[in-house]
Amino acid sequence: MQNVHAMRAHVRAEFEAADVAGDDAFAVRFERFFTELRDPLVALYGDDPRFADAWRRLLRAIAETAAGRSRELRMLDHEREITPDWLQREHAVGYVTYVDRFAGTLAGVRERLPYLRELGVTYLHLMPLLAARPAPNDGGYAVVDYGAVDPALGSLDDLRALADDLRASGMALCVDLVLNHVAAEHPWARDPAFLRTFPDRDGPDAYERTLPDVFPDTAPGSFTWSDEHERWVWTTFNAYQWDLDYTNPDVFVAMAEAMLGLARVGVDVLRLDAAPFLWKRLGTNCQNQPEVHELLQAFRAAMRIAAPAVAFKAEAIVAPQDLVPYLGTGKHEGKECDLAYHNVLMVLLWSALASGRVGLMTSTLLAMPPVPPGAGWLTYVRCHDDIGWAITPEDAARVGEDAYLHRRFLADWYAGDFPGSFARGARFQPDPRTGEARTSGTCASLAGLESAPDDGARKLAIRRVLLLYAIAFAHGGLPLIYMGDELGLRNDTAYLEDPHKADDNRWMHRPAMDWTAAERRHDAATVEGQLWAGLRRLIEARRATRAIHVQGTVQPLWTGNDHVFGLGRAQAGERLLVLGNFTADPQPVGLGVLHDHGFQLDEAAGAVDGRPVEAHQDFVVLAPYQHLWLVG
Repeated sequence: MQNVHAMRAHVRAEFEAADVAGDDAFAVRFERFFTELRDPLVALYGDDPRFADAWRRLLRAIAETAAGRSRELRMLDHEREITPDWLQREHAVGYVTYVDRFAGTLAGVRERLPYLRELGVTYLHLMPLLAARPAPNDGGYAVVDYGAVDPALGSLDDLRALADDLRASGMALCVDLVLNHVAAEHPWARDPAFLRTFPDRDGPDAYERTLPDVFPDTAPGSFTWSDEHERWVWTTFNAYQWDLDYTNPDVFVAMAEAMLGLARVGVDVLRLDAAPFLWKRLGTNCQNQPEVHELLQAFRAAMRIAAPAVAFKAEAIVAPQDLVPYLGTGKHEGKECDLAYHNVLMVLLWSALASGRVGLMTSTLLAMPPVPPGAGWLTYVRCHDDIGWAITPEDAARVGEDAYLHRRFLADWYAGDFPGSFARGARFQPDPRTGEARTSGTCASLAGLESAPDDGARKLAIRRVLLLYAIAFAHGGLPLIYMGDELGLRNDTAYLEDPHKADDNRWMHRPAMDWTAAERRHDAATVEGQLWAGLRRLIEARRATRAIHVQGTVQPLWTGNDHVFGLGRAQAGERLLVLGNFTADPQPVGLGVLHDHGFQLDEAAGAVDGRPVEAHQDFVVLAPYQHLWLVG
């Protein structure tokens, strides 16, 4: 083996002293990623007397996981090592849902796989399914056992069987792993060394001077008194979710063991929930600290040694300048995550739809730093969470906007309170001091389907949904369809009847799957049929377009019309130009814009949208919410 010769002398000595064993493939991986595992952990814990024992336990867990993987999983490890873009190809399409809302149980999800295959899904993200405390549990994000499935959904064997079925169908399985906190009832919470605690209010008061509230309306503050420990416990999210103390190396090893356990079951992707919050520093907002990236690099290196088929997805809903580092390499040159949510694109899509102007979206996307090689975005329109209107002053100022006023406008528009709004959402966690709020609501309801009084308005709402998905599908990345968007499911108010959910209106956009509506998906005269057909056209167009591969280039384009967005992509000698009209009025774009970028207009450009191309001598007119795809 040759990588050992590139190690620094003292690192090589530690490598050669490591007491691990495995097959040849494991030995090669252990040598290759040893430094990437060791360096960030030594930087974090090298002076901690607990580290030596924690390090030995970590190496043992890594070796045992690798040795315990089935022959099928070991073959998958090798396949994905030589196919590192397996999540980045143009055929990749994701689907996101809750097990119980979609099919009741994990066994029920297995029965519904033909539906997902018909849609064209290659990646299934099941929302929190590990054993959680009884409600309230933040929708499953208050875990009591990382090694067990919620009994109401099934068992670990059921999860393993589902993973097997998905692989046989060409689909990958993603599950959530909550990194920042555990339920107050978790066994780890019995050990104060696993928690961030304080004997009095001096520490909490000092931190809270710069800490934002995640749930200011329902869970203000970031600390909760524990009678058990007789100390203040750090609770970033809710009083029953206790933050872990990652300054303790035993916490890192315990969480790594939880990750490795899910790898043994056959999970393909881990969604690392609340990753930005792992490290606390006085005088900051305690997000995106440098140590967070060191922790993620070490977690990633451990998985690349033990189970390289498993990918990481960062749940980092942060400002653009803080987002890309979750995909990159830090000072220890270790990879962090394979995928990250492009929340910036999602927010900008809804912003453009409300304002009818694309200048803010174009300018902000042009200013985004590039994605590092080997990593990619998750592009999406809606998800299980609220929409936080992350419009920064810098981004707004570039196009002459006031960020605060624009955020207020978006909250008003999507609550249906702004004159002329088609949306029927709701404010989430409103801030009475500023009037700002986040937004809840399904894609269909926010896009106007719920408020549509007639067939014409319904058609416009359908066009809005498909336009947003068209940009998400063309941008490059792994596009996600949130359960029910393919059918136009509206807001569900049934959550108001559940006392554990009634104060959290995010449940309005977590409806139960309507399988009766799904039966109408082949009827072109129905809303369901039109949305299903439109998404199927997008999926097929994506699969046929090599330029959409994640490692291609992406370039937002000025079209000369502030209502029409332009997006260019190029990869493997193929180019794509997508134009999207973000208004309910016809909008012209000069053919010179197309020609300047090397594209010629033809009738095929309208095939994905499904409407004809209205071409004139010097310009093309896009119908309301129409999108055109030009391949060159």
